[in-house]
Amino acid sequence: MTYDEGLAERIRERLGADPGITEKRMFGGIAFLYRGNMAVGVTGDDLMVRVGPDATAAALTRPGTRVFDMTGRPMRGWVVVAGEAVAEDDVLHEWIDEGRAFAAGLPPK
Repeated sequence: MTYDEGLAERIRERLGADPGITEKRMFGGIAFLYRGNMAVGVTGDDLMVRVGPDATAAALTRPGTRVFDMTGRPMRGWVVVAGEAVAEDDVLHEWIDEGRAFAAGLPPK
């Protein structure tokens, strides 16, 4: 499966040269990890965001979101945001910041 390299590059630009960020191919796309914990990623044309179980319901009320479910079993604490919903940088940046903030609250791996 291919993924939107343009969206991945926009994520790279937002995350900058943060030494805590690494990239890893996952889920047929690419994931961005903060201190070893996945924060955001790209699958197909869409953005995956780790928001945490407590923030999932609120995240799902935002435009273009759906439950992250690749295997028939939804992943708790994750949402997928349609690529067209993050076309504007300010919206994409909010999602990236949210995913990184959640990952930052986890113990490093």
